[in-house]
Amino acid sequence: MEIFFTILILTLMVSLSGVAARIIPFQIPLPLVQILLGALLAWPTFGLHVDFDPELFLVLFIPPLLFADGLKTPTSEFLHHGREIIGLALVLVLITVVGIGYLIYWLVPGIPLLPAFALAAVLSPTDAVALSGIVGEGRIPKKIMSILQGEALMNDASGLVSLKFAVAVTMGTMVFTVSGASLEFAKVAVGGLLAGIAICWLYGRSLRLFNRWSGDDPATQTVLLLLLPFASYLIAEHIGVSGILAAVAAGMTITRSGIIRQAPLAMRLRANSVWQMLEFVFNGMVFLMLGLQLPDILQISISEAEVDPNVDLWMLVLSVVLVYAALMVVRFAWLWTMRLISQRLLRRHPMEFSNYSLRELLIASFAGVRGAITLAGVLSIPLFLTTGNAFPARYELVFIATGVILFSLLIGVVVLPLLLRGVEGIDKSAYRREMQMARAAMAGTAIESLYKMAERLMADTEENIDRELVQEVSARVIGHMRRWVDGNDDLERALYTENLERRFRLTALRAERGELYHLRATQKISNETMTKMLHDLDLLETLLIEKEE
Repeated sequence: MEIFFTILILTLMVSLSGVAARIIPFQIPLPLVQILLGALLAWPTFGLHVDFDPELFLVLFIPPLLFADGLKTPTSEFLHHGREIIGLALVLVLITVVGIGYLIYWLVPGIPLLPAFALAAVLSPTDAVALSGIVGEGRIPKKIMSILQGEALMNDASGLVSLKFAVAVTMGTMVFTVSGASLEFAKVAVGGLLAGIAICWLYGRSLRLFNRWSGDDPATQTVLLLLLPFASYLIAEHIGVSGILAAVAAGMTITRSGIIRQAPLAMRLRANSVWQMLEFVFNGMVFLMLGLQLPDILQISISEAEVDPNVDLWMLVLSVVLVYAALMVVRFAWLWTMRLISQRLLRRHPMEFSNYSLRELLIASFAGVRGAITLAGVLSIPLFLTTGNAFPARYELVFIATGVILFSLLIGVVVLPLLLRGVEGIDKSAYRREMQMARAAMAGTAIESLYKMAERLMADTEENIDRELVQEVSARVIGHMRRWVDGNDDLERALYTENLERRFRLTALRAERGELYHLRATQKISNETMTKMLHDLDLLETLLIEKEE
């Protein structure tokens, strides 16, 4: 029962964190609010303490979070910025693991070299979700944000794979050589990607079978989709390849393969809602766990500082600041280097970095905040070695990783709004023009199909067709579609017409909902009829409200 109550409390705190972030008079990023709530729960007054298995923590949180990131990553944009993403998500991660690893080893005497590499590996991934929580959606220019999102997706995988190598060598289950590690990394990475693609393909085939057997039951199909990231991870790990990359590949493949597009409408609607909820809960859980660990981390650090003369709490705090500063310097230097390489060696096909100004390089540097994946990675480090001894300096690794996450969020809250002042984010007018152009093109194609359908119906002599009714209905629908085509030439009038129509439709829809409840209250309709019609009204209202936003 204790575990059950703990899960309920954590879920409640995650939901309340969103409310708290909105009612606080000054802006605090949601991850920081969740960390503070977790620390408050762990305060002696409440005394909530959560014991967990690091391996279980990794399996529970990492696959769905990476899968959700893969779902949201447009494959075309990812491939378009492939060189930039590889430069940041692979090369920069390797530079960070080696360079920052040696810095941590030199800076903190109590941390051996291999655990220092493990800490550097978990510090290398960036968090696009935490970044959006700091600056808000649409504040960072799209040419920067597209690369940051692709980087955050792939450096999660490369950083955690590097962590597994460092932990395996520390545990004594693997012998490190440069050639052997390179071959093993290639095998694990490529194998993980192929495993994710293969498992996603098998999921698509099985989904078609379940559609036949279950009669397009959206609940069954949604549950199967929820199991996909865990299946990808566990199967890949079982065959000896990267489960992390398998989860990423599965998330990206499922959007590209058309499996979701061909799925029934009810399943798509339910799956989108469920994934949004799960991503919010899982991200919040991870930051709450960080807050819950803070009092223990501080208490253990103080105790160790009193017992071990080589451990100094203030030195650990200073190490957090220096490690974060080194991460920012390395990141900025690598971005600057990539810009120079692009300008001098890739003039025919330059990278996006070649056009970056100094301010944009600084934005991309400080946008590399650390978040959920860093925390999940460091907490997944085993408590004990295979010999039964404690993992070397584990509490120091957790302390520094926690400090870097907090410090990066705090610095981001202060620095990024200053850097973004006067910088145009997403161009909303260009976005509206693009939407109008797409609607006009879609309406043009739809009108052609409607004309053909009307001609087929009018030419059908076998059915008893009311030709006047066909002409009336087709003219009404085509007239509605024609507005989008005509509005493509006059954007302002089209937007005003759309807004006016939306207001009338929302007014009518809300009146319909009120009448529906009245009909049920007077027992003129059944509860099943009311539920079905309310669902239809909710879908329509959701569509109208999303257009308004």
